[in-house]
Amino acid sequence: MSLKYATLLALLTVLLALSLSPEADSAAVSSSSSSSTARGSAKDPQGPMKRIFMKEDDASNFFRRRSRRGAKSQDEITAEQRQILAADERKREFHEEKRNEFENYAEEEHDEQDERSREGTEQWREFHYDGMHPPQEYNRQSI
Repeated sequence: MSLKYATLLALLTVLLALSLSPEADSAAVSSSSSSSTARGSAKDPQGPMKRIFMKEDDASNFFRRRSRRGAKSQDEITAEQRQILAADERKREFHEEKRNEFENYAEEEHDEQDERSREGTEQWREFHYDGMHPPQEYNRQSI
């Protein structure tokens, strides 16, 4: 039962706070239906509404200037070309860095493989050396 009273008290407090706040007045719809006052009228917007909406002529000019087939200014074309060139440069640097990383990896892998095969060959020679002849490395015939 006390939970109901606490909830009711909290709701009444929120309602009181909202009714006393200054934002509630700007969000409320005016109760006067006469069109003699300019405030709240659709013909002459005031305050934030004036910043949101523009006149019909301005809107049509805006869309006429910004249509798909509208010609771009030289500054816009230059700015777009700079952005494209910068993006191409970043791509080139990225791919060059990746290529260098792969080349380094491949070289290290090749060196490790050479080292493993050389060690295996040395072990095979040591195991099969009979002591009668010098090691094969020094017993090669020169061409």
